[in-house]
Amino acid sequence: MTSTASADRHRPRRAAVSSCPEPPSTLRRMSGDTTRSTRTGMWRRALSRLTSSQDDLEAAELQDDVLEAGYDPIHGCADREQVKLRGTIKTVTLRPRAGTPALEAELYDGSGKVALVWLGRRRIAGIEPGRNIIVRGRIAVHDDRRIMYNPRYELRPLGE
Repeated sequence: MTSTASADRHRPRRAAVSSCPEPPSTLRRMSGDTTRSTRTGMWRRALSRLTSSQDDLEAAELQDDVLEAGYDPIHGCADREQVKLRGTIKTVTLRPRAGTPALEAELYDGSGKVALVWLGRRRIAGIEPGRNIIVRGRIAVHDDRRIMYNPRYELRPLGE
């Protein structure tokens, strides 16, 4: 071995220059510590969870469930669009329309609400507040209110 080789062996190595486009502040350190930006994001999320209302947390959970299952979010539904929605019934009312009975239920999925209207019906077994349901049909938008007339529906088991 030459004297230069042994001298190189004892020299501290310089850090390699990274060709990564990200700034060093967003990279993880070699020791396993997270950087300041990662820690700030973690604290920001924790603070958000602590300061959010229970309704906001439930809405976020509902939205996640809807998207994971592959259903359409209500807030993204356009007029005259054929959709498949999943959510929780918030209210059920009987409203006569032009002299005929109409059962109306409000479906909520965390992103928005849609009125489900069954014309000619006074009651449907299982359509009650708090029930999870999947509906299919065409959305109508009238005065910034989403409505679905006579949707096909599938009741989900309680607690799901």
